[in-house]
Amino acid sequence: MSAAEETGVEDAPWSEVTPEAARRLLVAAVEAFAERGYHATTTRDIAGRAGMSPAALYIHYKTKEELLHRISRIGHDRALRLLEAAADGEGTAADRLADAVRSFVRWHAERHTTARVVQYELEALGEEHRAEIVGLRRKTDAVVRGIIGEGVRAGEFDVPDVPGTTLAVLSLCIDVARWFNAQGSRTPDEVGTLYADLVLRMVGAQK
Repeated sequence: MSAAEETGVEDAPWSEVTPEAARRLLVAAVEAFAERGYHATTTRDIAGRAGMSPAALYIHYKTKEELLHRISRIGHDRALRLLEAAADGEGTAADRLADAVRSFVRWHAERHTTARVVQYELEALGEEHRAEIVGLRRKTDAVVRGIIGEGVRAGEFDVPDVPGTTLAVLSLCIDVARWFNAQGSRTPDEVGTLYADLVLRMVGAQK
């Protein structure tokens, strides 16, 4: 599934990008960055994929790095909202952790092209933009750490190292973007369910 096709999925992450030309350029950038990497991609590559001239790109984005920042910001915001919704939901800590993992993994599978750029091109951002995205990643960590901590205090989980386990859970989920294949044998929902079960085992959830 290409970044353009991903926009057809419910709750498409690029709906807030306007006008249409800016959205086309952003989708083209996602595809180019995912295929070639940020540093090997030129603004001419991006404009060409969008069917536009290089000059047209600068009407909407001052630099290639600004494009990457917009992609990264939208992606991190969306993923964080999914986790926050699960954390604020009803049920036990185990219920909410499973919901969080399912939704987080499903997003990384459904949006695997986008997610690869969002999660693995962080170091290409400028210092100010990188600091902003790192702040969002810390919030993501805090949400999952909070659920796990609640489970430990409630006696639901057996986790001697909450920060370390949180890192392991997030790393497991994020890596889905690297290997997921839309033509593979598992759907995003199936991978999400599998990973939710794995994570509950990881934290020693009581049956």
